[in-house]
Amino acid sequence: MTPSAPVHPLLEAGRALILIPARNEEEAIGAVVDEVYSLFGKIPVLVIDDGSHDSTAAIVKGRGARVLRLPHHLGLGGALQAGYRLAFELGFEYVVRIDGDGQHDPRFIPAMIDAVAQPGVQMAIGSRFVGSDDGYTSFLRGLGIRLFRAFLRPILGKPVRDPTSGFVAVNREALEVFSRSFPLEYPEIEALVVLRRRAFHFVEVPVSIRPRRAGRSTITALKSVYYLVHVMLGVLVNILIFDRRRWR
Repeated sequence: MTPSAPVHPLLEAGRALILIPARNEEEAIGAVVDEVYSLFGKIPVLVIDDGSHDSTAAIVKGRGARVLRLPHHLGLGGALQAGYRLAFELGFEYVVRIDGDGQHDPRFIPAMIDAVAQPGVQMAIGSRFVGSDDGYTSFLRGLGIRLFRAFLRPILGKPVRDPTSGFVAVNREALEVFSRSFPLEYPEIEALVVLRRRAFHFVEVPVSIRPRRAGRSTITALKSVYYLVHVMLGVLVNILIFDRRRWR
């Protein structure tokens, strides 16, 4: 397939991997992989099938992408750690994660890679809010994002506009850390705290977020409140444990 846009040198050289966690995304995953290939040609794409009960894995294989089928449903954090570990063992220098529901526009992948290829930057977050507060999101998610911004600012020592974004790129340094230990419960938020512990740095890259191609989010209003409270408690516990160990 001929790419319709210039291929980033690191993608063309096979040094960067596109990582897509997916669970029961048969209605969307094929179009996601097709769009990546239509833009960049047959670059390395790895889909982590997190115990799907549908045809997600078969559709991915039919597109020619690699798929890692997990024997049990591990949740997002477990699926991502499995993908990061495999990517590290295979020798990739950069990994860009996009979601399997089609919300992340792959045209921004080169900008994400450019960001983590800069000296002193270990992770890039694709932010729908850099320069704007009009990024596509639901009311409840938008409210949660604003609360997380305020909560994380003193912890991270710098602002983060889109802390729950799943459009993330990492370089080899962060990949090594995440391949060994990665937050299982609330990966996007707690991964930022992991970076803080390591004195690693992140930047935000402006991207656009689209509606899901198919299906609907499983996050209800009640689950949103549960998520908000438990993330904050989890982050605080992690910080307290880390600080206690550091001063022993």
